[in-house]
Amino acid sequence: MSLTDNIDYGPLEGLIGIWKGNKGVDLAPEPDGVENNAYYETITFETVGDVSNAETQLLAVLHYHQVVQRISDNKFIHDETGYWHWDAHSNLIMHSLTIPRGVCVLAGGQYHAHTNGTTVLEVSAGLDNKDWQIIQSPFMNENARTTAFEHKIILKGNTLKYTEKTTVDIYGKIFEHTDENELTREISD
Repeated sequence: MSLTDNIDYGPLEGLIGIWKGNKGVDLAPEPDGVENNAYYETITFETVGDVSNAETQLLAVLHYHQVVQRISDNKFIHDETGYWHWDAHSNLIMHSLTIPRGVCVLAGGQYHAHTNGTTVLEVSAGLDNKDWQIIQSPFMNENARTTAFEHKIILKGNTLKYTEKTTVDIYGKIFEHTDENELTREISD
């Protein structure tokens, strides 16, 4: 068990810090096909502490902020904020996020520790999942409805790799919007 601020962050401990990566690949829907964006990003994970729910559930919580820019023109293409939660008693990981398009997600899952020092965090949510939900504005619900969300982080030392798949009903078709990147933690002097 490793402790930060005297809180057991469990598998989230390795996320704490500032991460940067410039190997991102974003496949996004377009009316006539697929937009392929190379991107760079910064993700900052900060400790919140512990949170008690109904005096029986204890969560260790990290806040994060992710900013993504397209490599070709430096345009900001994604801004996301949210929380990662660890429930040690239930071995449960939760990821809550909000994007400024009017979409909120509460995804859940388990974590897997591997003997080679790798930690894998996997969460998902879906419209048909009674526990892990997606909430969206009326406009998004009618025009770009998110139906499923999957996020996987593979963490080893100062390297973080992730893949994310958001299934969207848009432009009269079902599209798997995907993002992936490899980031390195900034080391402070």
